[in-house]
Amino acid sequence: MKHDGLADTFNIIKFTESIGRKECLVPSSKLTEGVLRVIKNNGYISGYEPVSGVKGKKFRVFLNGMINDCNVVRPRFSMAKNEMTKWEKKFLPADNIGTLLLTTPMGITDQREAKKSGTGGKILGYIY
Repeated sequence: MKHDGLADTFNIIKFTESIGRKECLVPSSKLTEGVLRVIKNNGYISGYEPVSGVKGKKFRVFLNGMINDCNVVRPRFSMAKNEMTKWEKKFLPADNIGTLLLTTPMGITDQREAKKSGTGGKILGYIY
């Protein structure tokens, strides 16, 4: 039984990438679309497109072999703008490797954009 669409999305992407396929279908939602947009902007996937008629709405994600690990963070911790380094050290393997995905008042973004805008948010997950 599926309870967390974002966790399902990350698991599908991670396992499809690990077996070497170039595309996969993930559940569709506004949250998933925002996360896929940020992941695409950071170069981890080459693109995505909506697909209808396949047991509900889904996104087809085009992979390019850049993902080693991705996962959600539960509970969704609040991160102040001056605590970014602490959370990066906790979830990412090294400096300047990987991306924390955040939900902020400006929408879903990564930690670099949140630093530039000087805002904090809740941590959704990470990818590297």
